[in-house]
Amino acid sequence: MLIKRKSIEQVESSRRPARTPKFAPVTLSEQDGVRYLHFGTEWVQGAMRIRKPDWPELEYAQQMMAWMLFIEQPRAIAQLGLGTGALTKFCYRQFADASVTAIELNPAVVTVCESMFKLPPNDARLNVVEMDAFDFVNDPLNAGAFDVLQCDLYDATAKGPVLDTPEFYQSCNACLRPGGMMTVNLFGDHPSFARNIKAMKFAFDHVICLPEVHDGNVVALCFQTRPVIDLAALKVRAAAIVAATKLPAKSWVKGLEAAI
Repeated sequence: MLIKRKSIEQVESSRRPARTPKFAPVTLSEQDGVRYLHFGTEWVQGAMRIRKPDWPELEYAQQMMAWMLFIEQPRAIAQLGLGTGALTKFCYRQFADASVTAIELNPAVVTVCESMFKLPPNDARLNVVEMDAFDFVNDPLNAGAFDVLQCDLYDATAKGPVLDTPEFYQSCNACLRPGGMMTVNLFGDHPSFARNIKAMKFAFDHVICLPEVHDGNVVALCFQTRPVIDLAALKVRAAAIVAATKLPAKSWVKGLEAAI
């Protein structure tokens, strides 16, 4: 997760020295066999069921995988904001032919993921990078490099994404290959929601929101190219996803059906 800094959206004077970002403390809690990540507050930044470390425990994290309805064999996946590594670990295990990149600004989050959330070490397919997500999506080397982006960028209050401008989402779009998708975690009852949706619709050809989950999260699906929604075909695809992964993909199709 990222901590908001003025330098993200305001170019600092060249006469000022670069400032080191300040991070909230990384804290943990456990309840009923689930380990939670916090940034010094009660807000949950991620979770892991200790006996199922590669499973995305939280409902919104499962919904972040809804791009699977449209992209069956991704070659390259990027996660903006590591959290507990839930999506990174799941994608790494599930898509054996894909490269998985995770971007995290806070080095303490990377360390705690390695020590307490079973994040595997980097290898030929997995690359966890300590850097600003804004810099990552604006790096020309990442243009057209990914089939999927998963964006979950929150600060210690966990109420609104810290990167939410039209320009940021345009840069995310530019990182996608033709036909690529991005999923974004939002809070439906927060003032940032409408601003983010407006910015996404400016940057992407089509945006659909899945129904709000019980914790208030809303996952937005951002399409580089507006898809043809064939509900019958999506239901078949959802059944295959459930059989292969146990993810609740049938509920995603119901959500899409309600949204269109």
